[in-house]
Amino acid sequence: MDDFWPVPDVLAHLAGRWRVERTVLDLATGDEGRFTGTADFEPGTGTAAGGLVHRESGTFRWRGVARPAGRTLHFLPGGTPGRAEVRFADGRPFHDLDLTRGHHVADHPCAADLYRGEFTVRDADHWRAVWRVRGPAKDLVLTTGYARVG
Repeated sequence: MDDFWPVPDVLAHLAGRWRVERTVLDLATGDEGRFTGTADFEPGTGTAAGGLVHRESGTFRWRGVARPAGRTLHFLPGGTPGRAEVRFADGRPFHDLDLTRGHHVADHPCAADLYRGEFTVRDADHWRAVWRVRGPAKDLVLTTGYARVG
């Protein structure tokens, strides 16, 4: 489907709270996990000043075991308002993000693995990220749906 919703200002669009639903499918074993929680995109300080800090928290269920899970990313201004640079919490580069057309593909090499992310915006309150991970030790598909809260 190619009905994408263009985003002229990615940081303004992402700001706020989102409900998160993620499935993690291990294509090698057939195992499937599920993360449910929230993601808050809040104004950044320090190294994230001018951007947003993305804090995700919730529960990840894998092989019948539920555990608390979370992550932090920094979304920094890109060259134009529709673009952002996404970095890990420690400042390492993760990927670029350009939602001016409502759709973007980004690669992230991680050791011997390659993460390829596809981002799609459906409307003002829904977007999705699908990461395909391939490498000698990984064969995964991570599909995350985001729905605006409030």
